[in-house]
Amino acid sequence: MTNIRKKNIAVVVGGYSGEYDVSISTGNAIYANVDRARYNLYKIVIPRNPKDSWHHLTDHDAQIPVDRNDFSVTLSTGEKVQFDLAYISIHGNPGENGVLQGYFDMLGVPYTSCGFYTSALTANKGHCNPVVRSFGVVDVAKSRLLHRNQISALDPEALLFDFELPVFVKPASGGSSVATTKVKSREQLVQAIEDAMREDGNGQVLVEEFIEGREFNCGVIRDAEGWLHVFPITEVIPHGDSEYFDYNAKYNGSSRKVTPAEVETQVSDRIKDTSTMLYDLLDCRGVVRFDYRYNPELYALYFLEVNTIPGQTPESIVPQQARAAGISTADLYHMVIECGLAAASR
Repeated sequence: MTNIRKKNIAVVVGGYSGEYDVSISTGNAIYANVDRARYNLYKIVIPRNPKDSWHHLTDHDAQIPVDRNDFSVTLSTGEKVQFDLAYISIHGNPGENGVLQGYFDMLGVPYTSCGFYTSALTANKGHCNPVVRSFGVVDVAKSRLLHRNQISALDPEALLFDFELPVFVKPASGGSSVATTKVKSREQLVQAIEDAMREDGNGQVLVEEFIEGREFNCGVIRDAEGWLHVFPITEVIPHGDSEYFDYNAKYNGSSRKVTPAEVETQVSDRIKDTSTMLYDLLDCRGVVRFDYRYNPELYALYFLEVNTIPGQTPESIVPQQARAAGISTADLYHMVIECGLAAASR
């Protein structure tokens, strides 16, 4: 009987953005739930500081340097481990913006997320929104992209001429609602832009109109056989001090996530159909999550963003949706891995 070698999977965590802790939580959940009888798992940490000290964190908390020339690890036994797949679980820079994807492409290391171009495009909302609008399959909130060199001469009155308050101000390439502000007065605007500018690695800020209505999310994954799975949608209902799906609502319990969402079938189907189209139009890979606002009075659906590295702790939205579809959290992780391995073999 031939022994089949278990695949070496690097669970890549950390990163350089304000989403570092969220990424660690996602990576820890993946690391804890993937079946070790099927795969050899190695936790690879990309720390915020120093940025070049990538290392394999062992189960005994030892740190073994990563050779970034070929993305390998040499264990204390002298064994050199090379990876069959990188399970990217870094939210924000460098895992969600195409940087790691480009690095792995150059080395020929397969990975679990969307490719370089899609990751780079979708990570920047100011660049992604016009592309999604051009597809003609869903409305997109009105917005304006600001660059760092525009801030010193910023005229709040002129900026808000085309908007009605409130507006959202957010880092163009940020996630997890870090440094995102719901601006209700002109006096808040400059400070909100400065806060978002500090968080955005490229010095770009998005000012976006507020869409009245309900917020829905839809997870999508294409499996190793090529079948597209569109999960039951979730409605996010903030409460307490959270007026929208901010950081506290996402990670500190200030929201209720209802899966499947209690909404009319035609609305749910519309969101699923739109997500299916966007997944292919944006050339997505692996598991992604599409976020929308729906205005029931106008019957209008608005695209907010696509998360190409969505949160994947058991409490996160996509694993909740997968369980509602009859897929366990562990099996969701296995689907992501097998999808990445299958893409590499094609």
